[in-house]
Amino acid sequence: MEAMKRTATCGDLRKADIGKAVTLNGWIHRKRDHGGISFINLRDRYGLTQVVVDSDSPAELAATAADLKMEYCVAVEGIVRGRPDSMINADMPTGEVEVVAKRISILSKSDVLPFMIDELNKDGTRVVPNEDLRLKFRYLDLRTASMQHHLALRHKVTIAVRNYLDAHNFYELETPTFIKSTPEGARDYLVPSRLYPGKFYALPQSPQLYKQLLMVSGFDRYFQIARCYRDEDARGDRQPEFTQIDMEMSFVSRDDVLAMTEGMMQAVFKETMGIDLALPFQRIAYDDAIDWYGSDKPELRFGMKMQDGAFLAELGTFQAFKDALAPDEKGCVTGAVKALVVSGAAEAYSRKKIEELESAAKIYKARGLGWMKVAGTPDAPLLEGGIAKFFDGKAGDVCARLGAKTGDLLLFVADTKKKTACTALGAVRTRLGKDLGLCDPDAFAFAWIVDFPMFEWNEDECKWDTAHHMFTMPQEKYHATLESDPGSVKGDLYDLVLNGYELASGSIRIHDPDLQKRIFKIVGFDEAEGQKKFGFLTEAFKYGAPPHGGIAPGLDRLVMLMCKETSIKEVIAFPKNTFAQSPMDDCPSEVDQKQLDELHLIIKE
Repeated sequence: MEAMKRTATCGDLRKADIGKAVTLNGWIHRKRDHGGISFINLRDRYGLTQVVVDSDSPAELAATAADLKMEYCVAVEGIVRGRPDSMINADMPTGEVEVVAKRISILSKSDVLPFMIDELNKDGTRVVPNEDLRLKFRYLDLRTASMQHHLALRHKVTIAVRNYLDAHNFYELETPTFIKSTPEGARDYLVPSRLYPGKFYALPQSPQLYKQLLMVSGFDRYFQIARCYRDEDARGDRQPEFTQIDMEMSFVSRDDVLAMTEGMMQAVFKETMGIDLALPFQRIAYDDAIDWYGSDKPELRFGMKMQDGAFLAELGTFQAFKDALAPDEKGCVTGAVKALVVSGAAEAYSRKKIEELESAAKIYKARGLGWMKVAGTPDAPLLEGGIAKFFDGKAGDVCARLGAKTGDLLLFVADTKKKTACTALGAVRTRLGKDLGLCDPDAFAFAWIVDFPMFEWNEDECKWDTAHHMFTMPQEKYHATLESDPGSVKGDLYDLVLNGYELASGSIRIHDPDLQKRIFKIVGFDEAEGQKKFGFLTEAFKYGAPPHGGIAPGLDRLVMLMCKETSIKEVIAFPKNTFAQSPMDDCPSEVDQKQLDELHLIIKE
């Protein structure tokens, strides 16, 4: 390899290099033959360079060129020359020059490809093979321009994170990969111990407990590009193993954590994409997020807030609205009527398309989707279609209250549970944003969701669960009423959302052992069980634990959104498929009986 080691990459050469003797190493991306002249696009991760084998080249060189096929790995020695003006390729950074080959050495050959590298459709988009084929031959898929770009950006984001946090006095510290199994929301991946039959390590769902112990240890500011493992069903933005930017800080309030995270995001986007993010990010209370958008991870690249439609129950005769707002046996109104005004969409949405929107609402337990269209004139509006007959003569009142105008589509969900009405109509809002192209693909709409409920009622087990985790600090004003009214308690926790995705989640932590015991008791952990599951943490809190809090942005999800993708598989080198399998190396796989015997395990059919 020393004889033909590269002196330049395939993305280096420019007009200033004309006349230079160079050596390139790379893969045959494309090859064309025209009248005895061979044109070869040579590719490495830095770019493409056109290599030419002229018609007057030596017979041996011409024969070698004739043998070349796509994805052969080769070394090329040649002279850089300028392309004729008519053949300059403005779409290639190296498009003003080409390399006239003097020698080509085939370093290794390629079998027939299972799919073309960067094959393009007529519209210029990439032909994407099916997922299993891509993952089976992932090393070939990783050669594509999009995957090369995505993983390069991932690297730059990681470096930018490290540089920012280092500049702000954080230590990068590693926490264990083999840990004690603790309840954290998802199923653990378990690792059997050979030395201790019947006992297991767990792979960390997060480094949560250990980063809190680091705060007790006095390290003040910690971060880790942490690998995490959760045995849960896969989806577009979820994988069995993933990476998060894990952070923890001592002697801080919520505002300190939020400001540090905002500064990090600003630095990352500026350094990697040249984008200036405006700070601070907006903050939205959880209750408002549900009320306005039907989601605690709202898509904010367009407006269209949901509105309160309770007035419609009195204004019209539609029974479903009246039923939703009827008091329960305790005299409480727990339901809601939610309304959405879709500007100018009356003509675009036929009854059939509205039924498709209704299907989206029913996924979230809505019984139906009410609708009307605004016709007439601004001075004399009319309501048509759907449930309009129940509001005969009330068009002016309806439009005035909702801010609707001629040509608008009005959509409604009513339910005896307010959250169901909000969530269902929120799903319709999200669908409309995509269908109507309301989301600017180049925009990054960040927001903090704050003031989450501390507890959620578990109907299946008839008990309270923590909404985040059991180490979240309840907001101080609720400490006196924790046991008497858990449902009203707000936690000192926060989520960072971006373009409809939860990007990060965090909280101020409990550092008082007595307060921790109260939380354990509310969620059904008696003191003995709490000691068994988390005793090593609560024991540490007896020795001068500082107030502390943290957050953990998802690295995969962040890079996915920066790359304008919808699946984190597009930014992970070797992901699993939807069934948590790897077609490339066929894992998970069976193991030898000898290994099972050493671990004292029996496979039960």
